[in-house]
Amino acid sequence: MKPHVTVITLGVDELERAVAFYRDGLGLATKGIIGTEFENGAVAFFELQAGLKLALWPRTSLSADSGIAVSKSSWPDMSLGHNVGSVEEVEAVMGQAKRAGGEIVKAAAPTFYGGHAGYFRDPDGHLWEVVFNPGLDQL
Repeated sequence: MKPHVTVITLGVDELERAVAFYRDGLGLATKGIIGTEFENGAVAFFELQAGLKLALWPRTSLSADSGIAVSKSSWPDMSLGHNVGSVEEVEAVMGQAKRAGGEIVKAAAPTFYGGHAGYFRDPDGHLWEVVFNPGLDQL
């Protein structure tokens, strides 16, 4: 397999609420909800960077497509990392997420590797880490 991630899909409980959080609250660009004319087709895409999109898809649609029953995880089994260029940017994004309705689960603070990071959950419980890691380019 040649590793090349092009879409990260998050299952959401309320598509409109999730779109509002990412579009209006976090400022991510989207053309809005598309595919409503198809059963289990409603989805919203956000361009994260060249060649990488974030998709928001109702959990019930993801369940129908994958054949896996809908369930909610009670503990974090993954996080999405948003790396920024400074401590100030970490604080700004964390504040933006909170104002948009995100839940701060760990306030931003200095890290053991000389950076700065915090965690928030979106309205559907997806965990995001906002991080400044001055050594990331050397990894």
